[in-house]
Amino acid sequence: MSKVERRKGSKPVTGHRSLVTAFIALGSNLGDPAQQVRAALRTLAALPGTRLVRQSSFYRNPPEGGLDQPEFVNAVAQIETRAGPRELLDRLLEIERAHGRARDYPNAPRTLDLDVVLYGDRVVREPALTIPHPRMLDRAFVLVPLAEIAPDAVVPGQGRVADLAAMLDASGLVKLA
Repeated sequence: MSKVERRKGSKPVTGHRSLVTAFIALGSNLGDPAQQVRAALRTLAALPGTRLVRQSSFYRNPPEGGLDQPEFVNAVAQIETRAGPRELLDRLLEIERAHGRARDYPNAPRTLDLDVVLYGDRVVREPALTIPHPRMLDRAFVLVPLAEIAPDAVVPGQGRVADLAAMLDASGLVKLA
């Protein structure tokens, strides 16, 4: 039993027997951002019960909201995992911390940012965890790389990723070699 006692008859949401396809958005704008994202992909691939299926190209883009900070490098990874949504988020937060992520203030520059954007066809609404990611539909730096690797993926209640990406202004994105 964990530190927090579960209600009688409830089941922990820590894992699944079958693999679930999930998509993780990765970003960095401190240090060597491309290297940070590459290292995070390696760490993601090494998570227990998880397999890295594919990754998008890397994209350079300006910080959201015209903030005065370095440009970001972003990508999206497709994984198959036995981790439940909350467990997966907890693992991503551990990876961020291991890469020196500090959460000084909202939209602060960061060594690494990892977000669960899709988790199978699940819709999750919990404190500190919302899937699909609540701002992904407004972010070309998420939808464009996601459409590159999974154009037919569906955002529950919204539509096909390729169609959603086509509606965004992606003029600020630069695909890196």
